[in-house]
Amino acid sequence: MALDIKQINGNPSIVTRDVRQFDAQTGNIYEAIAIISKRANQINSELKEIIREKLEEFKDSNDTLEEVIENPEQAGVSIFFEKLPKPSTIAIEEFLQNKIYYNYPNNNQN
Repeated sequence: MALDIKQINGNPSIVTRDVRQFDAQTGNIYEAIAIISKRANQINSELKEIIREKLEEFKDSNDTLEEVIENPEQAGVSIFFEKLPKPSTIAIEEFLQNKIYYNYPNNNQN
């Protein structure tokens, strides 16, 4: 599942959750948390790659420290990513909206 940062709309604040919502899909709260955790790690990796690519556009080997700090476009990109919800919050929303596909590996060993 590719991450589209333009479609991320979540509350970056802390939200109290009903635990029973998590085990409704899997039947087990621990499985649900494992699925959400793996998705949050995927989202985090994708966000890191996206921000690295965006900030790479501003990189110039001749920049001094003052020029890097004063670049308003670069600051705008950083602020945009800081305002996004945490990867775990995004993963929880995706899980509760049934947007995460997961399967179990075949445990039959013959």
